[in-house]
Amino acid sequence: MASHPQTPRRKVKTPSYLDAMIPVFTLIILVGSSVALFGLDAVNGPLQVAIILSTMITAVVILKNGHTWEEVSESGRKGLATISSAVFILFSVGALIGTWNMSGTIPTMVYYGIQMISPNWFFPIAFLICVGVSLSIGSSWTTAGTLGVGLVGLANMLGLSPEITAGAVISGAYVGDKISPLSESTVLAAQLNGVPLYKHIRSQLWSTVPSGVIALIAFIVLGISQHSGFDSTITDNELTRFNELFHITPWNLLPLVFLLVLSVFKVPASLAILCSALLAGVMAAFMQPQVIVRFIAEPDVSAPLQAIKAIWLAMANGFQENSGMEQIDALLSRGGMDSMLLTIWLIIGAVTFGIMVDDFGLLNKLVTPLLLRARGIVRLFASVVGTAIGLNITAGDQYIALLLPTRLFRGEFAKRGLAPENLSRIVSDAGIVTSPLIPWNSCGAYMAAVLGVSTMAYMPFAVFNIAAPLITLALGIMNINIRRIPVATSPEHSEGDNPGGVPVQK
Repeated sequence: MASHPQTPRRKVKTPSYLDAMIPVFTLIILVGSSVALFGLDAVNGPLQVAIILSTMITAVVILKNGHTWEEVSESGRKGLATISSAVFILFSVGALIGTWNMSGTIPTMVYYGIQMISPNWFFPIAFLICVGVSLSIGSSWTTAGTLGVGLVGLANMLGLSPEITAGAVISGAYVGDKISPLSESTVLAAQLNGVPLYKHIRSQLWSTVPSGVIALIAFIVLGISQHSGFDSTITDNELTRFNELFHITPWNLLPLVFLLVLSVFKVPASLAILCSALLAGVMAAFMQPQVIVRFIAEPDVSAPLQAIKAIWLAMANGFQENSGMEQIDALLSRGGMDSMLLTIWLIIGAVTFGIMVDDFGLLNKLVTPLLLRARGIVRLFASVVGTAIGLNITAGDQYIALLLPTRLFRGEFAKRGLAPENLSRIVSDAGIVTSPLIPWNSCGAYMAAVLGVSTMAYMPFAVFNIAAPLITLALGIMNINIRRIPVATSPEHSEGDNPGGVPVQK
């Protein structure tokens, strides 16, 4: 029998510098255009379209170089796999906000907060509270999605800036997350660099403490100088209205305590948040029956069935309140899993783009020249910082911004006799901490979604997140806490090492 000739495989070409630059420039142009045309509303669809189009253009470049569509599709599937946990966390937080509003948990936090916190000291107090909670549970996402929601709502009630409050929440959440031994990102940074966990944390204190002090001073100054719209008469009216709408009692804070306990015991974030959301929904049936009647507005339906429908709707579509007071209604009419769909759309596009430019060698093509030019320690540190921040912008995921610079630079650090804890600190300062400053990064999109403040609006006030990479650069310039090891005994790491791989989002 005559044999059929096999279809020859297309020759795969190494990407050129032009190939590597096309996706990045496309992303910059399309994202910039969406922001210029639509402003803060860009995150409601135009920004997502810009990133999806950038991903498609990247796919064309990859196909042009000889790769198959199946390879491109597999890369996309791998990208989606890395964010599956983040998607479940987002859905869980949406459900939690809805049921916490309905159960009186958030109204109770705001009610007591109005009575206890002086407006002049609100921002530093919000910052310190979030530092403490995030340090104890090791999760910036959980801290922002729970306490952060209540603090931003409280700021609105007091006539204070929600943008500054969001900056204080995010700054505090990342201070605690960055030095908590329970933090997933902290543990990963230590593991990837082969550094004992507490040695890595001690190294991070050199940049975290000064950056945290700068943030605290900034929030004190902002609190004193802020001309708030605080009016005790208006606030008294709101407190009275809260008491009329909800049964205010410390018992309403039980879902918050329950969530913190689960987090301390390292229950997976999405499971812990969803359990707290369900507890709040069940509590609402007993603690706030009048709220459920008002929310469902079906008097002919039995009370148990009303409660079931209320929990279901609050988790799916959020809670709605019509109190007649604009600020109260804006605070409480939020949440639901469906409120996270725009954010998930944004994260899917950004992470898929980032995985593609990494998998097919486009990122390495751009980063390698930085490594070759990094002759001194300061330039080397600056190259790591620039690469990590650049990956947060182009790849859209904090863990990619942590993992790839570690893989790219750890061999160079070892050759120069620089201890691995130097690199673990720098990639944490530049990769993890700056992630919520990028609107299309998974962290930036998450923070904007749960706090109800756009990334670009809170960005100038995320003082810690801006200061940390600058402080780590300053340490390099001033030769402070630069740990060294004998070059002859420097640990060698192969380029392909990936302890644990790219983890799921927290």
